Amino acid sequence: MSDWIEAALAGGRLGRAAERVVRVVRDEPRFASYASTAELAERAQVNVATVVRAAQALGFAGWPALRLELRSRYLASLSAGEVLAEHAGADADPVRAAVRADVEGLRLLEDTIDVETVRALAAAVHGAGRTLVLGSGTFAAPGLQLAHAASTMGYDVQMRDLGGTSLVNALSKMGEGDLLVACDLWRLPTALRSAARIAQERSVPVAVITDRRDSPLVAGAAHVVVVPSESVSMFPSLTPSMTVVHAVLAELARVGGDTVLRAVRDAERLWERAELF
Repeated sequence: MSDWIEAALAGGRLGRAAERVVRVVRDEPRFASYASTAELAERAQVNVATVVRAAQALGFAGWPALRLELRSRYLASLSAGEVLAEHAGADADPVRAAVRADVEGLRLLEDTIDVETVRALAAAVHGAGRTLVLGSGTFAAPGLQLAHAASTMGYDVQMRDLGGTSLVNALSKMGEGDLLVACDLWRLPTALRSAARIAQERSVPVAVITDRRDSPLVAGAAHVVVVPSESVSMFPSLTPSMTVVHAVLAELARVGGDTVLRAVRDAERLWERAELF
């Protein structure tokens, strides 16, 4: 945490009051990752405005955005069993708790999302000759939705299994006019990191959907969208990241206009002829 804070400050200096805020963040990451602005201000013995200024000094729009990063970093440091233990006993009804957690995740997404980064990601897909989407396990689900719906809209967007020679072969055919979209949630698979490195070496822009702003994929990425991911169980929630994908698809439909509409109608006609439904 200390190293991360130093890197975020980039050699800058804080006032004494802001240093107290950063000290709480550094020394009490679990508390800070849950605390409201007022609670952190009380713990650091400063006012709310100082908490906001300290968050901005670390490169965030405000405390909610910084707390989102802290929470993701804290949970990413735990195993699946430890994450489950973290939530144990929090609610007697896990079903209702799961729904409430996703509602809260969407509220946090609305408070922290940079809308222009989502529009820029959609513009990158729209302008790319070919888009390759990567993700691992259940965390590939947002990418699967993006690839399927975007291809139905007429875009050349494909989802690939992570790792293996087929992925490397696909990357070898890509160039600077293409795009790689990586879904990096909770833990970063080695194969995903390698794929991003290969893409960058071939001048392929990389877009990252992640729950950690300090994900290793962020360095050198052309587009970064940060999402909340906390759930009430042992695995992260995909609801906020799926919402971002839906937003990208909505923007693709808008910028694609009549071309997208014709592609969707043509796809539906082919589905009927093939008697798929």
